Amino acid sequence: RRPYTVVLFDEIEKAHPDVFNVLLQVLDDGCLTDGQGHVVNFRNTLVILTSNLGSQFLGSDSMDAEAKRLAVMEAVRAQFRPEFLNRLDEIILFRSLAEEHMGRIVNIQLDRLIKRASRQDLAIDVTEDAREWLARRGYDPAYGARPLKRVIQREVENPLAALVLAGSIPEGGPVRVSCDGDSLSLQ
Repeated sequence: RRPYTVVLFDEIEKAHPDVFNVLLQVLDDGCLTDGQGHVVNFRNTLVILTSNLGSQFLGSDSMDAEAKRLAVMEAVRAQFRPEFLNRLDEIILFRSLAEEHMGRIVNIQLDRLIKRASRQDLAIDVTEDAREWLARRGYDPAYGARPLKRVIQREVENPLAALVLAGSIPEGGPVRVSCDGDSLSLQ
């Protein structure tokens, strides 16, 4: 059997320098030998490293795509040793998340919540106004969509749980989440 594996190192720039020495062995030899001599095979492994280095340039409106790429690569070269960078097959730059992308992300997050609730025989209906409200509140230019989960938890999940625990929802619901001015309303 040849299992395929993905190993993800998120925000690799924050890793301890010893991690890079280990990664050099993995990326160069396709295996890793631990302190007791055990060898771990990485031959069928996709190693993905993420980084936020240079992200401030990607969100800039004053730079064209090539200038952004050059600025990011300069930040990457300043952080990582050449022997490490030379072992990477590819460096891929992603565009910054923009506010107009938030609608899809809100829908994905709410669909997960609605599915979880349906397994508990609870129907949830979220109006379009409420979805747009969550998208606006869940977006931060510096952090992208990271705040969205907290906003959904604070504004939808926690009040929903309180209603369920209080017995205020008839069995099976439905619960309607709507926008009520500057806040959400659950009924």
